[in-house]
Amino acid sequence: MLGIILCGHGGFASGMARAMTQILGEQSQFIAIDFPETSTTALLTEQLEEAVNTLSGNEGLVFLTDLLGGTPFRVASTLAMQQPNREVITGTNLQLLLEMALERDALSCEAFRSQALECGHRGLTSLADELGRCRDEKQIEEGI
Repeated sequence: MLGIILCGHGGFASGMARAMTQILGEQSQFIAIDFPETSTTALLTEQLEEAVNTLSGNEGLVFLTDLLGGTPFRVASTLAMQQPNREVITGTNLQLLLEMALERDALSCEAFRSQALECGHRGLTSLADELGRCRDEKQIEEGI
């Protein structure tokens, strides 16, 4: 099983973790680390290193972060590049977290990355687009 470390600004990680637990229940091999305004890069680095050590017995490790270029992303990227079988996915949303938590047992780090990117894109939509898609599907079903 791949280990997952979720990290983001403010209460992003703990909030997403609570939502995931509400929907899926407790998840093993998962650690959420917040980066509040009062934290420092050094402290976050220590917290992420501790999480990596805790999950080091897994088949691989995936960091899910909130924002490309932010401190959680940069620190996770530095740690990911130190060992093989580590990935960093950024722009994490709840749909991505839920689907990938369920799918990770059968995936390599590379397959996780590919599937997570597809999932994240699928999860970003709008009501107008979804209604249009449903309307288009109904017209195809009814035919001419």
